[in-house]
Amino acid sequence: MAKRTKAPRAEKTEGPTMPGFIEPQLATLKMKAPSGSLWIHEIKYDGYRIQLRIDGDDRRAYTRNGYNWVNKFSRIAAAFDIEGQAIVDGEVVVIHDGRTNFSELQADLGRGDQDRLVYFAFDLLWLDGRDLRKEPQIERKRLLKNLIEEHDLKEPVLYSEHHEGDGQALFAAASRLDYEGIVSKRVAAPYRSDRVEAWQKIKVVQKGKFPVVGFIKDPSGVAALYLGKKEGKDLVYMGKVGTGWSRTTSAQIRKALDTVVSPKQKLTKTIRKPKATWVEPKFYADIEYRDITSEGLLRASSFKGLSKGTRRS
Repeated sequence: MAKRTKAPRAEKTEGPTMPGFIEPQLATLKMKAPSGSLWIHEIKYDGYRIQLRIDGDDRRAYTRNGYNWVNKFSRIAAAFDIEGQAIVDGEVVVIHDGRTNFSELQADLGRGDQDRLVYFAFDLLWLDGRDLRKEPQIERKRLLKNLIEEHDLKEPVLYSEHHEGDGQALFAAASRLDYEGIVSKRVAAPYRSDRVEAWQKIKVVQKGKFPVVGFIKDPSGVAALYLGKKEGKDLVYMGKVGTGWSRTTSAQIRKALDTVVSPKQKLTKTIRKPKATWVEPKFYADIEYRDITSEGLLRASSFKGLSKGTRRS
């Protein structure tokens, strides 16, 4: 694994000195997308947020926490073939089955593979001695598109297109295509290194029912639930969920599961979980989750309810 080096923080400068790492602007989570002429909308990519810093032959690829991962993304850094200076904000992804897939991205990075990595550039913060962060969002995007087109940059570098008008319509399309969601951005807003209302993210989530196969106790209820899934005659492990309930709900879950405690786990292929209390898979958890990892486990899962029955997930 490549050694990670922490970047120097960007210094406030009055002159043309190029900044180091710039803290990223972050989006605020919303339930519904805005609409109207004050907003543009982009697909939300499920990958690693990466800030490309190009200063002649000096190429860096900073994570959102300021680590230089240029060795992991050297193919992308080399493909952004321009002279002079630029600081570009974007997302590194792997496209699998027609959409960005974080699990596939993690697997490729774990193997050191870069062949499938793609960089969606969506903002331009600096260009040839000019700090663009005070410029309107729509102007920064125009300059970014011009930069990519003038230098005829090709894949793995791609410009992140935006859409105008009805944000909820784009969100509905993203939902149908099983994308992660969308990001809506105020056209006139500057770039700020903070979580802001000028960028709003609206996420698509998946839902399912999964048999509860065990739990971790806490003093008044449960700290986590272990989940399974029926595959033919097999009951396979799908991971755990540890969020989404109040103290009262936690106690109610514990009361229900205490009625079906089993001396041993019911998974077809046993797993080692020393803190687990195993149960008969009589109760099903309603779960919202973002994805299923390459290991077959639920990613970013949240508990929504418990029911008794025989429905399969």
